[in-house]
Formats: sequence, C-alpha cells, structure tokens
Amino acid sequence: MNSTAPAIVILGAGALDTARRIAACYPGAQVHGLAGRVEADIAYSELSAHLRELYTRGTPLVALCAAGIVIRCLAPLLSDKGAEPPVLAVAEDGSAVVPLLGGLAGVNRMAREIADALNIAPAITTSGELRFGTCVLNPPDGYALSSLAQGKRFVSDLLAGESTRIEGEAPWLDDAQLPRSSNARLAIRVTPQAWNGSADELLIHPRSVIAAIGGLDGDIVGHVQDALSANGIAALSLAALLAPMERAGELALTEAAAALGVALRFVAMPTTGNNEQKPHTLLVPAMRVPHDILAGDSPVALAIARAPVDPFSVGQTRGRLSVIGLGPGDARLMVPAAREALDAATDVLGYETYVTMAGPFRADQRVHGTDNREEMRRARHAFELAAQGCSVVMVSSGDPGVFAMAAAVLEALHESGNARWASVELEILPGVSAAMATAAQAGAPLGHDFCMLSLSDNLKPWDVIENRLRHAAGADLVMAFYNPVSRARPWQLDKALDIVREFRSPETTVVLGRNVGRPGGQVRHTSLGALRSEMVDMRTMVIIGSSLTRAFSVNGGVEWAYTPRWYRQG
Repeated sequence: MNSTAPAIVILGAGALDTARRIAACYPGAQVHGLAGRVEADIAYSELSAHLRELYTRGTPLVALCAAGIVIRCLAPLLSDKGAEPPVLAVAEDGSAVVPLLGGLAGVNRMAREIADALNIAPAITTSGELRFGTCVLNPPDGYALSSLAQGKRFVSDLLAGESTRIEGEAPWLDDAQLPRSSNARLAIRVTPQAWNGSADELLIHPRSVIAAIGGLDGDIVGHVQDALSANGIAALSLAALLAPMERAGELALTEAAAALGVALRFVAMPTTGNNEQKPHTLLVPAMRVPHDILAGDSPVALAIARAPVDPFSVGQTRGRLSVIGLGPGDARLMVPAAREALDAATDVLGYETYVTMAGPFRADQRVHGTDNREEMRRARHAFELAAQGCSVVMVSSGDPGVFAMAAAVLEALHESGNARWASVELEILPGVSAAMATAAQAGAPLGHDFCMLSLSDNLKPWDVIENRLRHAAGADLVMAFYNPVSRARPWQLDKALDIVREFRSPETTVVLGRNVGRPGGQVRHTSLGALRSEMVDMRTMVIIGSSLTRAFSVNGGVEWAYTPRWYRQG
C-alpha cells in the first residue's frame, strides 16, 4: 500500500475545483497544473513527460482527464505490475473516477476515497474486488504478501468457486465477502513464519519482527538473513533493524537497513558485567509491545511481537540536525533543500527574528526562538534535541556558513567530545548570502576576487579588523562589509573607510544594499568619496569595488555595477 501523497494533475482551470476537493482528502497532496493554462501548486510544461516522471518516482497519480490520455502517456513504462503506483483518471467535473493501475498498491481503495469525496460511485472493474469487496492480495500497512504469483493462483481458485479458511489474525478481512469454510482446502494464513511451499495457502506476513545487533561488523545483512532462516522466519516479516546508539553514524548500518528494506532504529546499549555487548539486551528497552526474544549464540537477536510493529515505536531514529540559511528574506531565494528540511523538522531553533521568517509552522512542530547573542547555547540545545532522535533545523539568515550559525554548531560539536552528539546526522545546507543577493541586484560587483569582512568587534578585536582591512584594500580586492554599524559602535565604519581610502580613489564604485530580499529593500549606487556612515545602518550590506569595478546606466535608467573577470593593474 502506497502512503505517499498523490499528485493531482490537471490540464486547465475547469478541473481546479474538483482537484482541490480531491487534494483535501490527502495530507500533503499538491495540484499540478499545465503552465500557462492554470495556476496550481506545481507547474509542468508537458503532460506525458510529467506523468512519466511522477510514475517512475512511485508517486500515486490522479489525472483529471480522459483515461485514454493517461494510458497512452504511461504505456511505455508498463512492465512490472508489482511495482506500479496507483494511477486513476477522474472526470474534470468530478462525475467519474476510474482506477487504472496499481491494484496491489491500493488504487481501488483510493478510488473509493475519492468517490466518497465527490459523492459518486467508483468505476471498479477488478473481479476479485467486486466479488469479495476487497483486494485479497493487497493487505494493509504492516503486512506483506509472501508471493504475488501464488496469490494470483489462490484468487483464481476462489473465483472458480473454492472456499477458504483464515488462520491467524486478519481483522481487515472480517467484513470481506469471502466464501468461508472451516474445512476448506484453501487457507489464508497470517504468520511471520516462512512459506513452506504449500500451493493451498495464501501467506501474509505481519511485519512483527525486530532484528537487533550489538557490536556485529562485517556482513550485517547476511547475519540477519541467517538468523531469520535459522528460526524459520520470513524476511518480509522484518520490521526494523535495531543497533546501539553509539553506532548511529555508521554508513554500513544505513546500507544494511536499506538492503533489508526496513527502518533503522537505535537504543542506548546496556552492557553486562564483563562489558560484552549482547544484542538481545537491546530489545527490552527498545520494544514497547509484548514480544518473545530468540537469541541463542547468534550475533543477531530477534524479537517477535504478536502483531505488526510500528518501527517508529521501537527505540529511536538517528537524530538529524540541519543547519540552513533562509537567504536574504525573499522566500523565492530560499534553496529548495532548506524548505524541505523545515517541512520535515520536529524542532526549529534560531534567533527569534529569523525563526519567524522561516514560518509558518505546523501545530506539531516545536519552535525555539532565542536572543541573537545565545549562539553556543542554541547550538548545544540543538544537539541535545537531535541526540534524542528529533529532526532539528537550525535557522540562519543568508548562508549559514557566512557569519552565521554553521560555525557555532561545528564548534559546539568539536568541543563537546559527546558520543551522543557525534551520532547525530549533521548537514549544512547553503543559502543565498546578503552579499550575493545585493551583488545580484546591483549587477556583478563580485565578478572577480573579493572578500567578506565583518566590522563587528564583538567577537574579535578591532585591531584585527584594521589589519585585515589594510591587507584586503592593499590587495585590491572587492570588499563586502557585514555588520557595518550599530548604535553601540557608530564610529567603526568611518574608521574602516578612512583605511580603505588610503588605497582606493574617491571614484571607486560602492554598492549599498539595505534589506535586500525583504519588504522595502533597495540597492543604491554611490562612490567611496561620497559614502558617509549616516547612509548605512545594521541592515545594510556595503560592497566596495576594486580599482577595476565599473558602474554604468542603461538609457539613463537602470544602473549596473560589475568587476571584470580580467585583471590589469595600473
């Protein structure tokens, strides 16, 4: 059963209302509209290519157009019935819903859900579904069909008049119109045990088994498979791989879980008196439902629950800390990866102003806004949350690595020596810095060698700033000044300009960008000779050109500045 939110694909504005009604049934669903014809959540330029791309990614498709159009678009991709996502065609006016593909991925269930939302009857044509009121070969989440080929033969026998009995717990079949008999030859068997080869059984495996490893290295997948086989347990019954928290950063574990097709979970590792790692001891603190443990001398211990196990209820996931930059403030200039991290976050931390810019947030997301001067405390708090299995986002403006939180986060990790923090999955996502945003609006003043300097002496002495200014100015680098002035230090920009003027002519091009990317933002061109500190505040980016930076206007209107790619001194 596919749990991914569907893509609702439309061709024109006439289908938009129906599309919105369908999208409301599925959290996270978005409406995809043909560019130039309709305003939707996502624009596409060519229907066939777009449908094929979504289908290849395994995205459920609800296309509001003729069924024949969808069939012709996807025909080149139809080869593996077991791997296809649900695909449905819906009339633009909502008068018909036709399931086309994905019978084993819940397409008929989706057809019923959409039909209920539109107050119509779904056009279901699957024989077994019509006869029995359910797709026997499509068990619900938490269960897996052992063999599709065997299942097809089983359903064929039922349709031919055979009856069946049910062995094990299958509550989703309670209301199914299956022909039943206690002494039937055919049996639907729900068990974690491996198939014994009987042609009279439809085997369905509850994902009720957890495999725990301690200090096991080498062929992790092979050891897990051997443990399952030795106990007669089907691989499809495995729900999660459990490992000690101290191993959370190991790539081999991630790869093993992916190869086994299960979630990877962690728990703090208990030790015995002689400090030996015993995998079965992981299972007691990690499992929250009744279970039996199979261990023996195997390097892998198995826990078997009495019902499917939600892997997210076992131990905890590996925590994640994403350090992102919002860009200069315009949502269009935030990189997509940063938005994805925010959407996936359980916790969002940052300076209160920047956290507000990152919103709005869902009700289930925790927001931790703090004062701008609490960087190290904020970084440590982020690691503590992530070490508990949370998905944490640390918010900066601009680029997080440019005078922002990435350095504080790495410093906190470097100095901590904390194994739990080291187990956190850490990523730093780039953003559009204030210097880059200002330069882009002005043209290309950073087109050649440049440097970025903060004029704030809160974290470094002023004599260091002066020394760096002299070297950068003497090297004829374009300079971008961050934190140029504040109420506490109104004199520093003038002092910095005095130093630069020792090396640059008064005609040197200067670009001032105030609140670029935010409401009321503006870019102003001036010269080094005309620049005064009262023209600048803390929200202003100051870019001072090199000796070769040029400024010009087009038809007396738009003014541009650029620094040539070549360099000829004097």
